[in-house]
Amino acid sequence: MRVLAAMSGGVDSAVAAARAVEAGHEVVGVHLALSAKPGTLRTGARGCCTIEDSHDARRAADILGIPFYVWDFAERFTEEVIETFVGEYAAGRTPNPCLTCNEKIKFEALLEKAMTLGFDAVCTGHYARLTAEDGVPVLRRSRDEGKDQSYVLASLTAEQLRHSMFPLGDSLKSQVREEAAERGLAVAKKPDSHDICFIPDGDTKKFLESKLGQKPGQLVDAESGAVLGEHTGVHGFTVGQRKGLGIDAPAPDGRPRYVLSLEPVSGTVTVGSADHLGVTEIDAKRPIWPSERELDGPTECVVQVRAHGGTADAVAEVADGGMSIRLRQPLRGVAPGQAVVLYRPEDEGDLVLGSALIAATR
Repeated sequence: MRVLAAMSGGVDSAVAAARAVEAGHEVVGVHLALSAKPGTLRTGARGCCTIEDSHDARRAADILGIPFYVWDFAERFTEEVIETFVGEYAAGRTPNPCLTCNEKIKFEALLEKAMTLGFDAVCTGHYARLTAEDGVPVLRRSRDEGKDQSYVLASLTAEQLRHSMFPLGDSLKSQVREEAAERGLAVAKKPDSHDICFIPDGDTKKFLESKLGQKPGQLVDAESGAVLGEHTGVHGFTVGQRKGLGIDAPAPDGRPRYVLSLEPVSGTVTVGSADHLGVTEIDAKRPIWPSERELDGPTECVVQVRAHGGTADAVAEVADGGMSIRLRQPLRGVAPGQAVVLYRPEDEGDLVLGSALIAATR
């Protein structure tokens, strides 16, 4: 097959490309330039997509003996990922930009261009497995539970998965680094990038304030209705947050307070004790079925509401074009805007059934 290897400049994508070459495919490497100012997206081990990263990707491609190109996706990345991220926070929701990037950039824009140019598949360094059932691709968790990225890939369609390759799905991260060293790849010991690539200093609140300005509001106690403090914008908070609330005085009962809900129109941030954080019901919208199998009535499943952690047994069913989910165990910190991903329990919770965006919780 003709395979386009997306090479970020990190160890994972380099080894994934190497394995595609070793498997006998005709491989071409490509690095995505996602910023108009690439020198601004890395601080130490944080961030990615810098000129340094493109050079690392090129050196890896040279060692593998494959052609290498840099494609400019900066404008689309800004529109599809950064602007969406800012808009969601302004609306009081908590988006996952990595999920959006995978969906809109790597497996929509990139795959679309690859297919136009005659490639058969796009290869990435994601930690996830692809199998097949009745000729339909099936997305599963990776062998390395700590690195599993099936959650941020669960918004892909079956057609996109048919043209995707994840060569690292059956490997541990430690094995990938060892293999990179054995292959002479200089990125073998390169630190993993952390946090959000376009916020390299990790200060999401400062970044959002630079885009949205200040929109003052009140911090209100859910039980007493008392005003506990003021803030500069709901975009500085997310459901489940405890630190950095800026509460001027102790709550009436003296217990720690967490963010329970956000109201962007009035600017109200409602806070309360940990007892109010537990969620047992989720309403979700825009369901996606990676294996083209929509739920047929109430279905037992395992749900995940964050990229790492936040899992519970549940019963899910399609309702009014969306999804209704009843959790067997309460989950904390479940925020509108996050993705909820459903896994099939009989497969030890590793087979992705579907995903959707959380619209409301109870």
